[in-house]
Amino acid sequence: MKTIKSLLLFLFLSIGIQKTFSQTYKFEATGFSVMEKDTKGAWGSWSELQPVNIVITLDTDKNRIIVYSKEIQLYEIQNYEQKQDSETDEIYPFVCKDIDGEPFTISIITRKNQDNRKQFYINQRNVIIVYNIVNFPDKGIKDKK
Repeated sequence: MKTIKSLLLFLFLSIGIQKTFSQTYKFEATGFSVMEKDTKGAWGSWSELQPVNIVITLDTDKNRIIVYSKEIQLYEIQNYEQKQDSETDEIYPFVCKDIDGEPFTISIITRKNQDNRKQFYINQRNVIIVYNIVNFPDKGIKDKK
């Protein structure tokens, strides 16, 4: 009986600690560009950067990323890859799959030498979409001037 109580306590604490560290991050996309492969499999050029005002959420509790574009894009996070850090970039990669079950990588990149500009890359087999992002503004906090 003591073993069962200890096991239940361990499970309760483990779940509680995991919930404590789970978070939802929100970003506002301000522009996007697309690059596609041609019929021969070669990458084309980036499209002209288009202004956009959409929300992107990274929900670590539900292991998903949602891009609230005209057509909502829902991606299931399969694996949280190790952060990559260089002199110019800080990269947080995620192995994801889309509703068709196709695996691909999503990365949140901070460009250190570009005034810490943040970008959100969706790297699929035949297309790459990049969004310029900023942290979602918290409407509840008033500016102190």
